Amino acid sequence: MSLRIVVCVKYVPDATGDRQFADDLTTDRDAVDGLLSELDEYAVEQALQIAENADDAEVTVVTVGPEDANDALRKALSMGADKAVHVEDDDLHGTDAVGTSLVLAKAVEHVGYDLVVCGMASTDGVMGVLPAMLAERLGVPQVTLLSELSVADGTVSGRRDGDTASEQLQAALPAVISVTDQSGEARYPSFKGIMAAKKKPVESLDLDDLGIDAEEVGLEGAWTAVEDATKRPPRTAGEIVTDEGEGGKQLAAFLAGQKFI
Repeated sequence: MSLRIVVCVKYVPDATGDRQFADDLTTDRDAVDGLLSELDEYAVEQALQIAENADDAEVTVVTVGPEDANDALRKALSMGADKAVHVEDDDLHGTDAVGTSLVLAKAVEHVGYDLVVCGMASTDGVMGVLPAMLAERLGVPQVTLLSELSVADGTVSGRRDGDTASEQLQAALPAVISVTDQSGEARYPSFKGIMAAKKKPVESLDLDDLGIDAEEVGLEGAWTAVEDATKRPPRTAGEIVTDEGEGGKQLAAFLAGQKFI
């Protein structure tokens, strides 16, 4: 029986761009280019490695987002994933992590899965809670923040590295896992992979397809909200210290004043 691997990925604003809030205090996605979250590239890479070491496996990437989120799926497909699912619906605008976990859970169940792979966090929200929420909704074990992993005999095993110790963890499939940026460098799509990705299937779904009411997601259904936001002040000129024998003291005083030391 084929090992069904589902990778949850996110289309995020480019961190190098000028990110800002829209009038409704959601991320203004029209103001900056987007791309596949870098931390999710590690999840795609680990899923592909698991598939390559399995006798028979299929990798499906799933995303929830606007029309442009299709670019994130195509990037994952060009890396080597087999197919993709894109959940797009106008009523999803403003959905928080709780609502996103609901939509992803329904999409993952729609696809069918043995193993769900996520990145450790998104590079825009940086909450890191979605894998746990997803596992709870699916009713399966979670093994999160893995820097090394393997799948064999119906079990996923991995190592979680902490500040003072490392843990060896395992769970029976089906399960949800997340991987860190220490799990292995993501492969760069080849020209052949990019061309092949154009022919790979991308299934489009909306809330009706997944049996989700609009009131459960979007700004109306969000459990969290941004109440106020202020633009970052423009960068000011730095303080120049002229060293005439007291430069070290002046530098130390400046660092202490900024509470760096």
